[in-house]
Amino acid sequence: MQKIAVMTDSNCGILPEQGKEMGIYVVPMPIIIDGVTYYEGVDIFTEEFYKKQEENAAVTSSLPSPGGIVEMWEELLGNYEEIVYIPMSSGLSNGCSVAKALSQDYEGKVYVVDNHRISVTQAQSVFDAMKMAEEGMSGAEIKETLEREAYDATIYIAVNTLEYLKRGGRVTAAGAAIGSVLNIKPVLTIQGDKLDAYAKTRGMKSAFKTMCKALRADIDGRLKELYESGRLQLLIANTYMQDEELENWKKELQEAFPGNDIMYAPLTLSIGCHIGPGGLGVGFVRKR
Repeated sequence: MQKIAVMTDSNCGILPEQGKEMGIYVVPMPIIIDGVTYYEGVDIFTEEFYKKQEENAAVTSSLPSPGGIVEMWEELLGNYEEIVYIPMSSGLSNGCSVAKALSQDYEGKVYVVDNHRISVTQAQSVFDAMKMAEEGMSGAEIKETLEREAYDATIYIAVNTLEYLKRGGRVTAAGAAIGSVLNIKPVLTIQGDKLDAYAKTRGMKSAFKTMCKALRADIDGRLKELYESGRLQLLIANTYMQDEELENWKKELQEAFPGNDIMYAPLTLSIGCHIGPGGLGVGFVRKR
């Protein structure tokens, strides 16, 4: 019997089929469109999702069913001694607390990590867990390490359109109309537990410069020791945009932080529900 299975949800940007290729077990996140439930990477994919969103479908995110999570645990425990499950941040969803409650029935076998991350930072935690498992660490040790290092990360996200923030009630209709005329692009930040407003900029170029300046302040400040010792990974993520546009942003990020390899993953559909297409995220995260 193998020792440790690493499990996560598709909020990390890894889809179920991709997970299979990497030996990672992925819970697909439910997305509700006009009252119908779809599962990310199973029966709803990026292009189709944003097409429906732009056609004014009612789109919202949901949580994995407790039954589905337990079913996956039961299956995995037939082949593994322990499970390390890394869901999205407890500050962004109560899915983590639900999983923790469920894990009480599997004491010593299932370790739910409250890693305070989402998207590429969450993906990095998954890769770190895989590496620690390969090194022979126990599920308890992996959980303790990931939770201790959880806040060694920073993400900034530029929102290309105010339409979906307006639909979600985060921006008034009048504010969205004025913002569109002025080409306002909000910059949001995730520093652990929640998504917060960071700045308002005019145009995506300005938003990108604002995010890079913020990242520079982070690696000159609270993340300085990790950066100088080469223990930070540079990140980029996006909601739906043309490949050429994404490649241009990658090039500009590389120029802003030369000498750093860039890790990429798409921003999840759960985030896309709120910010729509054309969003861009950049960040740094501790890596093993």
